[in-house]
Formats: sequence, C-alpha cells, structure tokens
Amino acid sequence: MSADVVRVGLVGAGPWAANVHAPGLAGFAGTELTAVWARRPEAAAEFGAPVASSFDELLERVDAVAFAVPPSIQAELAIRAAEAGKHVILEKPVAATGDEAHRVAGAIRQAGVASVVVFIRRFAPEVVRWLADVHARDGWAGGSARWLSGALLGGAYSKSRWRHDGGALADIGPHVVDLLDAALGTVTEVLAAHRGEPDVWQVLLRHEGGQTSSLTLSMALPTRPTVTDIAVYGVNDLAYLGVEGRATPAQDAYAVLLGEFTDMVHSGQTEHRVDVHRGVHVQRVLDDVLRKLG
Repeated sequence: MSADVVRVGLVGAGPWAANVHAPGLAGFAGTELTAVWARRPEAAAEFGAPVASSFDELLERVDAVAFAVPPSIQAELAIRAAEAGKHVILEKPVAATGDEAHRVAGAIRQAGVASVVVFIRRFAPEVVRWLADVHARDGWAGGSARWLSGALLGGAYSKSRWRHDGGALADIGPHVVDLLDAALGTVTEVLAAHRGEPDVWQVLLRHEGGQTSSLTLSMALPTRPTVTDIAVYGVNDLAYLGVEGRATPAQDAYAVLLGEFTDMVHSGQTEHRVDVHRGVHVQRVLDDVLRKLG
C-alpha cells in the first residue's frame, strides 16, 4: 500500500459489482482496483482489472477486499481475508445467519483490520442530514418505514437466487432496520412479524427507549416507481424522509464510503458507524424476525 492508494481486490462480478463496486474502486482517487475474482472469469474480465485465478491469488495482490457476493459465500471468504490481514468492504447482510456474522466479526476484531458494511444510504448526504435532524430533537415515540418494489419481478437483480430465497427481508430489510435503529435507538425486540404473498413483510420492532417502529417490505409488487419512505414521530414533531432519501445515486454514496474507508485504513482506525459489528446487530434482528415467524 502506498501512502495515498489502497489496493483493493473485488470478489464478484454481478450487476451490483458492475454498476457500483468496480467503477467506484477504479474511479476513486484513493483506491486502485487491483484484481477481480469471480465465479465467471469472463464477466470479471469486463471490469478492466487483472482477473485472479483464485481467491488466494487475489489476497496476495491487495491491501483490502470488497465483496459483492451472496451472504453465505461472503462470510467464509471475509474470514479468510481478515485472517490474511486484509481490510474489508462487506455487503449486507454480512452473512446468512447471526452466528455466521458473529464469526466474521470475531475474525476482523482479532486481525485488527478496518471494516465497512455497504449500508449505502447511510453515506447519502440527504440521509445524513435527516438523521442529524432527528438526533437534534427528542420526544420521539415511534416510527415507520416502507420499501416496496418489483425488483424480483424483472430487471438486473431478478435472477438472484439468494434474493428470491430470502425475499425483501434479506435484501432491503438490512437497510430499513439499520435506518430505524439509527433514528430511534437500538432495536431490542421483534414484537411481531408476518410474511404474506407476494413477498410482503410486516414487522413491529421495540427500541431501547421503549419506542416502537413498523416496517413494510416487498420486492415482488408491480410498484413503479419504487416506494421508499421513513418517518419518526413524537409529542413534538414528525420527521419524514420520502423519495428524496434516494436522491443521491448509489455510485456517489459509494464514493463517500470509499473516502471514509481509506481514511480508516491509513489511520489504523477500526471502528465505524456501520462497521462489521453494526452488521452483526442488524443480522441478529433479521434472525429474530424469522424466529418470530416460526
């Protein structure tokens, strides 16, 4: 690693890797897309970086690893990356289960490397401003969030097996849980959960201060455009974030993430507001939702 540039290897060559990770890592001044490794080498070759023949070969070339693979695959590879002393950019969810996520966090903590989870909206300026406004006031009694789309019906992500298997809870659930938790305080209990057809999730959460929040999720509704909104309310006011909460393109938010990540790598800092430990907490909430369903 030079004084200015972090060499990053990318694992995965799907649409999210192609649209966000690869161009972001190649275009950001503080990172170099040094190697790519994927199940389909021909797809990895399209990113304009050397294609590694194995994960071990990728690890030999880089200072950090960015993952864009299903959670069950990410968990084991992230542990290997941390054990090799590599900093990591993790996708959400961190793993398929809370226990697996805990193992990833343990390996990262033991290695003393930096980690960031791609809760991408947390790096959008409009969301940062909204959370700052929420935190500047008190008296919040509860909140609600909706994310309704047709992403599983067609488009770039509709052929993703893990998204179909886990549904909206696995894919967009981490984003929504993270935002409600960040706004109202730590989620301590899943009070109720229901999954209806087609892939409609409704969940009621309790937060550490006694507030409750509800979320409604689906990726299988013919909703055009996607509906996303979040609100917290209390005795004094309402703080609402609607469609403007997705005004910043994912690529721009990812550039902010890379700036914060490279600062961590250069400074030796290992704690971040959305590091692996945040990912573990969110994963535990998702596990509790599934247990509530029985």
